Amino acid sequence: MFSTITNRRNFASRIASLFTGAGLATVFGGASPAAAQEQGGVRKLDYDGKQAGGGFITPLIIHNGVIYIAGQGAHSHDPEGKFAMDIETHTTKVMENVKTLVEAGGGTMDSILQLTVFLTKIDDYDGMNKVFKTYFPHGGPARTTVAVAALPGQSLVEINCTAAVVKK
Repeated sequence: MFSTITNRRNFASRIASLFTGAGLATVFGGASPAAAQEQGGVRKLDYDGKQAGGGFITPLIIHNGVIYIAGQGAHSHDPEGKFAMDIETHTTKVMENVKTLVEAGGGTMDSILQLTVFLTKIDDYDGMNKVFKTYFPHGGPARTTVAVAALPGQSLVEINCTAAVVKK
């Protein structure tokens, strides 16, 4: 009898995994993946705020009223990389990317809750703060700043953050 139960369980779990793997569970359940995302699920968006494809990194994710922004470097969305190699220029470029993504997700700079800043040189801390003050005139979010050995694209700074959705 034990082998019969085990075989039935194995059979049922294999059938369930086939439906899930084939995407048929949503057909029988009545909701499409896109509909699930619009009903409080996870929304993955690209830099322009449109539905993200199957890329390796999703720059903007929204879930339960929280916006998650992937790390933005000065090289992000500037394939030519023709800009000065100083911390003020890099920080401004990064903060503009962050602002674009937060607003695409329905937030504002004041709705940013937390930032993590990665600097290639801790000596750039004061220069980065000088630029930060212009983006957060009402006081900044919680923030962590760390120095790292290097960043992609020769960026001097990279920032990721979370923010609250405030616009519908």
